Amino acid sequence: MRVRDASVDDVPSITAIYNELISSRTVTWTDHEDSVDDRARWLARRQAAGFPVLVAVDATAETAVLGFASYGEFRDNQRWPGYRFTVELSIHVDEAQWGGGVGRALMTELLARARRAGVHVVVAAVDGENTESIEFHERMGFATVGRLAETGFKFGRWLDLVFMQIVLDEQSR
Repeated sequence: MRVRDASVDDVPSITAIYNELISSRTVTWTDHEDSVDDRARWLARRQAAGFPVLVAVDATAETAVLGFASYGEFRDNQRWPGYRFTVELSIHVDEAQWGGGVGRALMTELLARARRAGVHVVVAAVDGENTESIEFHERMGFATVGRLAETGFKFGRWLDLVFMQIVLDEQSR
């Protein structure tokens, strides 16, 4: 496996991985799948803003995307510049690859990129029922810092949002 920057050629695979669990799990709080065009625009916006979009690929078949990760602005840091050193991440791994180290490889590189970019805090917002993701983030050094009860709704029930964070440096700014 190798982690590299995503390209437009990866967009169909990224889209498929993102859409994979929408109809069956509360991993994302939407009922609508993204189109390839939606994800291509997302990729272009992230890259234009200078945010990394990474893919993990099978080392023997560079086009076989196993998962992807990115981070972006936390809240609107143009309007509220006090948030400019905080980002929110998104990470998705093909379900067939869960437990195989793909998420760890993506997260390790994403956090390294965040450190180099001068990010102070990375935030993850995780569905409260997604214990696998919560435990994964804990193994990667994230701490749970809050739980917002019943803030989402999917599949006819209310869902809790768990906020997790990792502080990347101890420096004062």
